[in-house]
Amino acid sequence: MTSVIQTLPQVHQSLFEAKKTKGLSFEQIAEKIGRDEVWVAALFYGQAKPTDEEVDKLARVLGIQAGPLHSHWHKHYFPERGQLTPMPPTDPTLYRLYEIIAVYGYAIKSCVHEKFGDGIMSAINFSATVDKVQKNGADNVEIKLTGKWLPYDFHS
Repeated sequence: MTSVIQTLPQVHQSLFEAKKTKGLSFEQIAEKIGRDEVWVAALFYGQAKPTDEEVDKLARVLGIQAGPLHSHWHKHYFPERGQLTPMPPTDPTLYRLYEIIAVYGYAIKSCVHEKFGDGIMSAINFSATVDKVQKNGADNVEIKLTGKWLPYDFHS
């Protein structure tokens, strides 16, 4: 079975190889380049675009040449976001996230609209954190999603 990493452009595969060689986590890389870990992971998967300064920092942290990274993320590169997996996803972890939206999506949407009114949460001005927490004596995953509120404001 082919890993999604093997389907990525070579420059992204080289990021994963360097990360493995250095023995770094996404969190450690994020701390060193001044970004959050989910954004760094998204960058590795081709779902985010770094600034030139971030490319230089990333290359230093991973001990790789910045040139190929700069060439890849030239100013005309725009990620093709959201196309790495079929829908619904088949990976068990991704499927469970999908299932959460399928089961609780309308409940969450209703609570959001009660608090904010008619609009959407932006995925452009967005951040996410993943933490390991204890609940009832067991390890639990805590995911926090933060996006700017954009009210619908139609004018004719």
